[in-house]
Amino acid sequence: MSVLPAPIRVLVCEDQALVRAGFVTILSSQPDMEVVGEAADGRAAVRRAEELNPDVVVMDIRMPVLDGIEATRRLAGPESSNPVKILVVTTFNVDGYVYEALRAGASGFMLKDAAPPELINAVRTVARGESLLAPVVTRALIGRFAGRLRPSTVPASPERDRLKVLTPREHEVLLLISEGLSNAEIATELVIGHETVKTYVSRILTKLGLRDRVQAVVLAYRAGVAGDGDRT
Repeated sequence: MSVLPAPIRVLVCEDQALVRAGFVTILSSQPDMEVVGEAADGRAAVRRAEELNPDVVVMDIRMPVLDGIEATRRLAGPESSNPVKILVVTTFNVDGYVYEALRAGASGFMLKDAAPPELINAVRTVARGESLLAPVVTRALIGRFAGRLRPSTVPASPERDRLKVLTPREHEVLLLISEGLSNAEIATELVIGHETVKTYVSRILTKLGLRDRVQAVVLAYRAGVAGDGDRT
């Protein structure tokens, strides 16, 4: 007799009661998910996450007391002793808030007007340890914030030195990731198989010690090797 896997334990953090209730209803209806708690402000979100140790935190950005960005930083940032997977859900499209949330340690984000199946898939994706950042969103992020990501002196950039561990092909894949291309689009661009692309992406993240594609995009821009249209 097979044993069913443990459900994904979710903490929902949203200050609007109706929206929060909607998220709870949608996620609780899934046989592989369990909403273990709720929070209406950022400070409560941090406290509840530390108490409940959820698999995924669904986090709003604009919340009272402590905003979602700072709550994300405390729960998933570099100083966190037990990083939590954060899915940012916001009414605001790509803007400074989302950018800062991703840099704070969020695994991805989606908009509140997304269809319920998209929210369900997003939670599952983040729970698996994968990032959730649609290519179109990556492109918009890059277009708006590339200036912030660029180092002041590219030749002396320590980030550029980190990329020396990559093979020429891995470097090429990294540049395409930084342009916001999906695995399927990279496969088409390089005329290789989809599984081969997944292997390259996995190797790149492992070699560079990165958590996900979001961090890969940031590193590529900080290293000064992306964003100028030169793939050589």
